[in-house]
Amino acid sequence: MIVTTTNTIEGRKVADYKGLVSGEAVIGANVFRDVFASIRDFVGGRSGSYEKVLKSARDEALRDMTEDAERLGADAIVGVDLDYEVVGQSGSMLICIASGTAVTLG
Repeated sequence: MIVTTTNTIEGRKVADYKGLVSGEAVIGANVFRDVFASIRDFVGGRSGSYEKVLKSARDEALRDMTEDAERLGADAIVGVDLDYEVVGQSGSMLICIASGTAVTLG
């Protein structure tokens, strides 16, 4: 399965548009991760724990979107967009949404 943010795939033609596909992942950040991230914010540097959460959410959303496209019989997903939002009463949940257009290639 080809997954791309571009609207075309070089050297390939879109034979059929199967429709919009998406995948969502909601992941909670735990208290210990929050504490260590706030320390990291204070002293500077990257927060490896939050980066892992972001990567995990992205990977899960892309996997769900790809499975959705496979059910439609698609060969590729074009125009992929990733959105991240913080949700929950205290902003402790991260949601990642991957969306794109499922297509078959000629």
